[in-house]
Amino acid sequence: MTHSQLPTKPGPIGVFDSGYGGLTILHGIRQLLPQYDYLYLGDNARAPYGARSFEVVYEFTRQAVTRLFELGCHLVVLGCNTASAKALRSIQQNDLPHLDPNRRVLGVIRPTAEVIGSLTRSRHVGIFATEGTIKSESYNLEIKKLFPDIQVSGVACPFWAPLVEYNEADSPGADYFVKKRIDQLMRMDPDIDTVILGCTHYPILLPKIHKYIPRGIRIVSQGEYVADSLKRYFERHQDMEERCTKGGQVHYLTTENPEKFQEQAQIFLREPVEVENVTLG
Repeated sequence: MTHSQLPTKPGPIGVFDSGYGGLTILHGIRQLLPQYDYLYLGDNARAPYGARSFEVVYEFTRQAVTRLFELGCHLVVLGCNTASAKALRSIQQNDLPHLDPNRRVLGVIRPTAEVIGSLTRSRHVGIFATEGTIKSESYNLEIKKLFPDIQVSGVACPFWAPLVEYNEADSPGADYFVKKRIDQLMRMDPDIDTVILGCTHYPILLPKIHKYIPRGIRIVSQGEYVADSLKRYFERHQDMEERCTKGGQVHYLTTENPEKFQEQAQIFLREPVEVENVTLG
C-alpha cells in the first residue's frame, strides 16, 4: 500500500510488540495518557524475536508497522526492545519516506537512555535484555552518545521472557534463572547502582529481581519513561497529537490464537481484554 492509499483521518496510537511484553509499555502509557485511543498488535505467532536475525526482525516489524498504518495509526510505538534495537532505524530511514513521510515510528530504547544520566550516581549501569538486544549494543551506543562517562554492562537473559510467557514468573524454578543472571552482572561490574530491564517482559519478574539484586540498586522499568517521553513528544509535535483520536478506547490484535492472548494478557494487565486475530506478511 502506498502512502496515498493509507487512511488520512485521525486514528489510534499503535503499539507493537513481538508478544505480550509490550502490554507493560501500553499500561505505562495509558496511566499517563488515558484520553487517547490505542491499537495494540502482538505478533505472538512468531514470538519471541530475541534470538532472531536482524533481517528477520526488521522484516516482521516492517510488516506490523505497515499493518498498523493501514488500520489508521499515524504514530506507532515499538513496545519491544528487540524491534527497537534491530528495526527502528531502518524503518525510520528507509521505509517511512515511501510509506508516508508524515507518519512516525518511535522506540523504547532512546527514552530509557535519556533518563539514565539522572538516575545513576556511580555512573555504572547494568542491562538485562534478550540476546538480540545485548548483541545489538543499542543501549550502550545510545547511553554513550548522551553520557560518555557512563560505564554500561549488559547480560543476556534467554530464559526470562519464556518464564513470563509460560506463566512461570512466580515459580521456584524462576529463582534459579533470575539469581544466575543478577550474579553474572554484578561480577562483571560490582559498582553498578542502576539496572535497566531492557525487555518489556521483565517487570513481571520484579518480585524475584528485588529478592536477589543487591540492596540499594535502582531498577528501571521502561513503561513510565516511555510514557513521559511520548507526552513530551506530543508537546513538541502538536500536528501529530491532533492526528491521534481521543476516545479512551483500546483494541487488541494478535497473530496467534485470541483465546490464548486473552489468557496471557490477564498476567500483564490484570483486566479482561477483547482480541481479534490478524495476519501479517
